[in-house]
Amino acid sequence: MRRKGTIFAALGGLVASLALTVPAEADGPPRPGRTEGLVFVQTNNFLGNAIRVYERDDAGQLTFSGEFETGGLGGSTLNPPVDPLASQHSLAFHDGLLFAVNAGSNTVTLFRVRGTTLERRQVIWSGGLLPVSVAVHDDLVYVLNAGGEGVVQGYRLERDELHPIPGAQRSLGLGNPNPPPFGDAPAQVGVDPEGRFVLVTTKSHDIIDTFRIESGGRLSAEPVANPAEGMPFGFTVDHRGGVMVTLAAANAVIRYLIDEESGKLTAVGPAVPNGQTASCWIQRVGDFYYVANAGTSTISSYRIGADGQVELVAAVAATTDGGSIDMTASGGFLYVQNGAAGTVQGYEVREDGSLRLVTTVTGLPKAVNQGQLTSGMEGIAATP
Repeated sequence: MRRKGTIFAALGGLVASLALTVPAEADGPPRPGRTEGLVFVQTNNFLGNAIRVYERDDAGQLTFSGEFETGGLGGSTLNPPVDPLASQHSLAFHDGLLFAVNAGSNTVTLFRVRGTTLERRQVIWSGGLLPVSVAVHDDLVYVLNAGGEGVVQGYRLERDELHPIPGAQRSLGLGNPNPPPFGDAPAQVGVDPEGRFVLVTTKSHDIIDTFRIESGGRLSAEPVANPAEGMPFGFTVDHRGGVMVTLAAANAVIRYLIDEESGKLTAVGPAVPNGQTASCWIQRVGDFYYVANAGTSTISSYRIGADGQVELVAAVAATTDGGSIDMTASGGFLYVQNGAAGTVQGYEVREDGSLRLVTTVTGLPKAVNQGQLTSGMEGIAATP
């Protein structure tokens, strides 16, 4: 069993900090436009998970189009503040398909996107307990299960169906209960751009695991365990082939390069803090990288300097409605879920990386404490 770190104390004081936030405002009235894409929001309802579909126009505004049941149940880690699944990418869009985790029923739903309609194609066992994140690369799909030991399950995608891959189910050996405390639960699964490795962040265990992808999508028997002090949470592949990772306890971003032979991660310079609280989620838009800070309800912006190191552009690029969590991007716009407020806000990304609020969707499920669990939405994805 791996060592567990102490959950960052500032997260526990999230409710108090949310009371101090002030919503951002748009620079002028919205302008009408034509439909350009779709944004998907997962309700994560304990009684029946669903996906809400919004049409995005060319001005970035969102219009509700419909709601579609996943055929599974929403879930929660233990004692999360505003992020029930405590993860990034619990909803993923890829090549006309939408993948959703059903944390409360230990399943994954596969939809085919047809216009603004979601056609449910399959509901399949996630390979473990409390699935919280999904990654897609070509015809390979990997699901991260946060409960118990923590399990990564691999699937092959064929004709709109997922088929479990023998030799692609791997334990993380975390030794957590089910459900796990939100700070101890693994946060995200992802695949490097070349399809060589599966990466998993483990938060308070302070490890980023890299499994080699072998023939047929199988995973190496053991991962390379890369130390990453500061509670590694969300990550995204950067435009230079590296990986940008948020450190939720350090409230910082660090950049790594992946050794193509071993899977070992090497830091490119030090972690760069932003002075905010609960910096957990990260989203790339062009050459800029945006971090959602749940504790201070803000968005920070970063970029990669000429020397390959992380640079902070703005500690507060935007102030959100309250409890900013998962994010996605579409058509040059950044969309942010606000768990405490029950909203999604959309921002135009300007040439200098600054943000302009263009849309706010209200009436989404807010984070509500229910004993040791928290109900509320989590999971957002979009067409490019």
